[in-house]
Amino acid sequence: MVLIVLLVIAALVAGGYLWNLARSFDSGTTTIDNALPAESPLKDPAAGDSQNILLIGSDTRDPASDDARSDTMMLVHLPGDRSGVYVMSIMRDTWTEIPGYGEHKINAAMAFGGVPLVVDTVQTLFDAPIDHVAIIDFEGFKGLTDALGGVEVNNPAAFTSSGESGEYFPAGTVSLEGDSALSFVRERYAFTDGDYQRVRNQQAFVRGLLGTMLTKETLTSPGTINKSVAEIAPYLSVDEELDAAAAGGLAFSLRNVRNADISMFTLPTQGVGTSSDGQSIVIKDETAIAEIADALDSDAMEQYFEAHNAGV
Repeated sequence: MVLIVLLVIAALVAGGYLWNLARSFDSGTTTIDNALPAESPLKDPAAGDSQNILLIGSDTRDPASDDARSDTMMLVHLPGDRSGVYVMSIMRDTWTEIPGYGEHKINAAMAFGGVPLVVDTVQTLFDAPIDHVAIIDFEGFKGLTDALGGVEVNNPAAFTSSGESGEYFPAGTVSLEGDSALSFVRERYAFTDGDYQRVRNQQAFVRGLLGTMLTKETLTSPGTINKSVAEIAPYLSVDEELDAAAAGGLAFSLRNVRNADISMFTLPTQGVGTSSDGQSIVIKDETAIAEIADALDSDAMEQYFEAHNAGV
């Protein structure tokens, strides 16, 4: 969701509303102390001015809470020329090395060592530095969609959300607001492939949000934009360096990015399996990881994406 906020900031920069946005952003967000590990992989000179931002979705705003879980993980790559944005989802049950703890599901890193260990784990996986990290509490989706007057999403598969008050979402274009948005991005029990479909739904939701944010009607309405940022900021936790000034700088560099320039895909895997201790896991695709690591190092994510037809 930081991606959405950055693009909104870009719109406000163009309209001269940055001061109000900065106040909303800095007063509303929570700063994660020592979020980025002291030691990170060296940035390859070939990576140039590209940046990697780790986005974590959770059911709690407080990353220090005992209940904090990295339910959703996306690695956002901003190429050096800012010609587009590449958003890669990482399955939460991916079985991988967590520094200092051996092999576990990747979402266990949050419980073992908080945000710094999550960042360290992703950096280790791709041997590439993370420049910024942010956590979004899913509850923030409710206020954001309401502030926008609803968000249209292309739902890839019909389903009814779980629970006593389950809601039906038909395939095709659906309009989401408030609790419906929350149910849409959270649901996984309704699907035979569980988290795989949930990840696809979350990508569809993000694309719908961006499509709404980047319309002429939204971009020319400072009231709507300010309200949207005010709604989402209280549900965001960010690293110490990602204040409004840093976000504004990144946003200005993304001022020409539109919805069609945002590419989303899921880190390829070798399917599901069982760990030695009996857990259901997602098995890493080491070849794909190596290729993506090379693309991050050489700022060649566009070439990787096109070569592998990695779209959703």
